[in-house]
Order: sequence, then C-alpha cells, then structure tokens
Amino acid sequence: MTIILIAVALYLLATGLLIRSVIRDSGNRSRLWLLPALAAVLLHGGYHLWVAWGTSGGPDMHFFAALSLVSLGMAAMTSVVGAQGRMAAVGVVAFPLAALLLFTYHANGHVPAPALDWRLQLHAWLALLAYATLAIAALLAVMLWAQERALRRREFHAWLRALPPLTELEDLLFRTIAVGFALLTVTLLTGILFVENFFAQHLAHKTVLSILSWLAFGALLVGRWRYGWRGGKAVGWTLAAMTLLVLAFFGSKFVLELVLQRG
Repeated sequence: MTIILIAVALYLLATGLLIRSVIRDSGNRSRLWLLPALAAVLLHGGYHLWVAWGTSGGPDMHFFAALSLVSLGMAAMTSVVGAQGRMAAVGVVAFPLAALLLFTYHANGHVPAPALDWRLQLHAWLALLAYATLAIAALLAVMLWAQERALRRREFHAWLRALPPLTELEDLLFRTIAVGFALLTVTLLTGILFVENFFAQHLAHKTVLSILSWLAFGALLVGRWRYGWRGGKAVGWTLAAMTLLVLAFFGSKFVLELVLQRG
C-alpha cells in the first residue's frame, strides 16, 4: 500500500507543479514537475511488475489492471515528450488520471492471470500501447477544441499560455494519431495471426468496433493528407474514433468481466 500512496502523491505533486507554472505564466518552461512525474511512473510500473511476479500466470490485464496500464502509458509518454515542452500540459489530466486508476486497481484487488505465450502477450502489450497513444491524441483534440473556442471568443485565459501554438498543437495531434494508428494496425494484425477464434462470439463486438475505430482514424489521416482537414472536423473524427476504441476494449471487458463475470 505504501508504494501506491507514494506514487499517487508524486502524481499529484507533478500536477500541482504544472498548474503552478501556468498560474505564474512560466508556461511549459518550468521542469520542476518532471522529477516527481518520472518517479511516479517508475513506481507505477514497478507495482505492476511486482504483481506480475507474484502470480503464476502472465501479467494481470483484467479490467482495472488494463485501465491502470493504459494510464501508465499515458503518464510515461507525457513525461518523455512533455520534457521537451511540447505537450506537458497534457499532464494536468494524465497524471491525476494515472493516480486515480492506479489506486482503483489496487483497491479492487488482483485477478490471477492465465499463462499466455509470447505471441498473445505481444498482442496485448501492443493493444495497451496503442490505446494509450490514441488516448493522448484524444486529450490533444480536446485541448485543440478548447484553444480554438477561446481564441474565437477572444478569451485569453492563463491556461492558453501553457499550450503550444495552435498550428503546432494541431501538428502534434496528427503526429500522435499517426503513431497510434500504426500501433493499432499492428495490434489488429497480431490479433488475426495469434488469437485463436479471433471472430468468436465473445470477441465479435470487440473486433467490429476496433476495426471501425481503425477505419475512422485512417479516414482522418487520409482526410488530413488529401483534403487538409483540421480544426473542428479533426477534433470530431478523433473523439468519435476514440469512443469506438474505448467501447471495443474497455466496454467489452466491462460487460464480460464485471457484468457477466466471465473473466
């Protein structure tokens, strides 16, 4: 329990330092948040490793564990990329979210994981990394929407200074989507190759929704390249595609594991 409390405290400390940098008009130039953020990420990841070592099967990837791992990926990517000053503001959401989901995972206990061969573990880790990357893209889309809305209304809030310029934020959004789309593509391919009965009944909804999300993200990238999509259209497509992906993975896991108790 101690490692959980320390990690949560460090995540919240990093969040507070980021908020303070905005209030003091230092934008993303301050890096005081980076040390507690990295320490929290290491403790968060170490806790999952400790749980995995304590079980006879593979790493726990049930509902709450998967949520915690995705938030860990978001916090890690925010720390690494945000250290360069490009998207540190995402940490204001990513860090407290990671703290909440880590604590929720611990509070709900650990479910013994079945033994998985390396191919299925590769598929699972790629899926979690893809979801974390595209979740970051969804946060960037919300930031882009909020920034455009504030500028149109000539509302120059202090938090605007913490965000990259509009064109840079938009470029970062599409770069993140491109990386997430590539990871999602590999995830679907490894699922087809390595998962037995990939289109079985209990995976049908997950498969269909994942493919629809993949098509939506792909259409957005093509629209950006071919027609110069940007602004509200980019935000709408990003959030719609991410909603499909959340329903595909966590929606299906919620129904199977928490409602139907199938594990």
